[in-house]
Amino acid sequence: MQVVKSEHETGHVVDQISDGWTVVSGEPTMTTWFEYQSDDKSIVNGTWRATPGVFHARSKYHEFVCMIDGEIVITAEGEESVTVRAGDTFNIPAGFAGTWDIREPVLKRFLLCLSGLV
Repeated sequence: MQVVKSEHETGHVVDQISDGWTVVSGEPTMTTWFEYQSDDKSIVNGTWRATPGVFHARSKYHEFVCMIDGEIVITAEGEESVTVRAGDTFNIPAGFAGTWDIREPVLKRFLLCLSGLV
């Protein structure tokens, strides 16, 4: 089994707003680098940058995030808001629907799980 080292902000880059994400206020932008994908395409990791503004997001995948820079107030529909900052790690479950209020420019590393592993 091979160990694969990912370098942030390398690989396949997408400068468009992701599927399932809609701008709610401001003029936020996002850039996503997909840096690794497992052979069976069930795991993807990468880097994400976004500028201040509010997005409504719907997630199809489980996501683990390590915040490098920035601040986001994340509010799942019908739930309390959670503020995440540089140094925090957090999980977004598949099926999440709610807002990402980006207060400070964000740099995050992410891991997406595209299928159930357990």
